[in-house]
Amino acid sequence: MGDRHLKFYETRDNLGSSPEQPSMAPSISIAVMRTVVIGGTGHIGTFLIPQLVARGHDVILLSRGQRSPYRSPGGWPRVRTVEVDREAEDAAGTLGDLVARLDADVVVDLICFTEDSARQLGEALEGRVQHLLHCGSIWVHGPSSAVPTREDSPRRPLGEYGVAKAAIELYLLSQARSGGVPATVIHPGHITGPGWIPINPAGNLDLGVFQDLADGNKVTLPNLGMETLQHVHAADVAGVFVEAIAHRSVSVGESFHAVASGAMTLRGYAEAVAGWFGRDADLAFLPWERWSQTIPGDHAAVTWDHLTHSPHCSMDKTTRLLGFRPKYSALDAAAEAVNALLDDGRLVTRTV
Repeated sequence: MGDRHLKFYETRDNLGSSPEQPSMAPSISIAVMRTVVIGGTGHIGTFLIPQLVARGHDVILLSRGQRSPYRSPGGWPRVRTVEVDREAEDAAGTLGDLVARLDADVVVDLICFTEDSARQLGEALEGRVQHLLHCGSIWVHGPSSAVPTREDSPRRPLGEYGVAKAAIELYLLSQARSGGVPATVIHPGHITGPGWIPINPAGNLDLGVFQDLADGNKVTLPNLGMETLQHVHAADVAGVFVEAIAHRSVSVGESFHAVASGAMTLRGYAEAVAGWFGRDADLAFLPWERWSQTIPGDHAAVTWDHLTHSPHCSMDKTTRLLGFRPKYSALDAAAEAVNALLDDGRLVTRTV
């Protein structure tokens, strides 16, 4: 490799505009509105807030103030920050009133994880906002059956997180469809991008899997490596939120996926990663019962969560109603994250 950046990623320019320069759809006219974002310095907010500012929103960020955005592509000096501890406000029963007093037109909630928290906010904002948007998860679907999974597929969530997100979705959409708080739910896939470790081809967060593929070492995958992952770049997730706000008339009372177009098998992902470094993937396979005994228990638990879901969700509804198409494929999104890890020295390249 000529430098540390992946040659695969260098071909991304023809995919569309950069997330640091969000495209402005000329056919949509957005009135200036006050928009509150709860938890906006993380994965999604890093890209969402600059897009909102670029479209003329008066943005107020609610955050604990304990970290900065992963990137600062512009617009942040125009954002007013209110330091709020979401967990403490929820426990005190004061979050809803606090947000309501900000007199927002739109509220984007990126860090709600319980139905009680969603109810407190929803009840306080009923009749007070034009639009409440909640960040859900494709985990509401549970294991994939027929694919690609659509938003109207039956809910069979697995685990506490998926069950809670499904309950929040049911509450918010029921409220919106019955004349309560006008809500929309956005369900991201495996969010990735610069600033954090992407889910690797073994379905967990072990950086060593990427390094072994880069070095040409043998990598053992669970089962036959045919379960699926569905990454999505945080900039594309942010784009879905922006278009849901812009298309309020069709997005209220609805849920939308925010994923890359298409899913990857573990095996195909591993082969692609090795190829980024000029290698042929040296892969082996073991049945889950044996494979899970070869890695630390925390990595095995994360892998099991991904294997049992094996997501492959559809973007048809998001494209049809909101006019949004992801700019990044799943591999492009992972490649940008790996490039950032190379830049930070957390991964290294060696001459083939």
